[in-house]
Amino acid sequence: MTLVLLPGMDGTGQLFASFIAALGTEYNVKVVVYPPVEPLGYRELEQIARAALPIDEPYIILGESFSGPIAVSLAASGSPNLKGLILCCSFLSNPRPIFSAFHSLITILPRVPVSLLARVLFGRFITRELQVALTQALSLVSLSVIRARLQAVLAINVSSQLSVVKVPVLYLRASRDQVVPASASVLIAKLNPRTRIVELVAPHCLLQALPIKAAQEVNTFVREIRNGF
Repeated sequence: MTLVLLPGMDGTGQLFASFIAALGTEYNVKVVVYPPVEPLGYRELEQIARAALPIDEPYIILGESFSGPIAVSLAASGSPNLKGLILCCSFLSNPRPIFSAFHSLITILPRVPVSLLARVLFGRFITRELQVALTQALSLVSLSVIRARLQAVLAINVSSQLSVVKVPVLYLRASRDQVVPASASVLIAKLNPRTRIVELVAPHCLLQALPIKAAQEVNTFVREIRNGF
């Protein structure tokens, strides 16, 4: 079994380090990395992720935040090797519709100070180590890429794809998420009754703030799938 990790908006995969360490060695882990300087939309990034999927072994996809729509689209393809789908603090469509009005302004959006961004993503869970990790990851990504991904979020909607996903779905929800509201997970569970929501007291960057607890939930999900759910 392989767990395929699709990263958040930074796309570097570097922020998975602590979470991967907490997962242990019970199964393989593969991290998909997106181009850091080439501004691509969801369709192109999905192709990159699809090309990285295991060909001859069972796997589970985990889509973190920004990558949730990609994970859903891949799961909807119906690969017989796909055994489960995990969404972490993610969404099917723009989680904050009010920001759609500012779509045209994203092209001139300046780079947000990491200190401010960290407070939004981590809230009271912020530590120096987490801020350093976020700074290092974002330093690798061009501003044009961040802008392109923000624009992609405002336009995406994979609701119809989720409804045809046949594998078990686990949604990890953060109770202190300042980015994605709880309504996003409620919609996911409504459209796909096989969804199980697990809420943890955590910020938007749940996997980074609570890597051990998150790993425990994911490992439980993987074991259940292995045992026939």
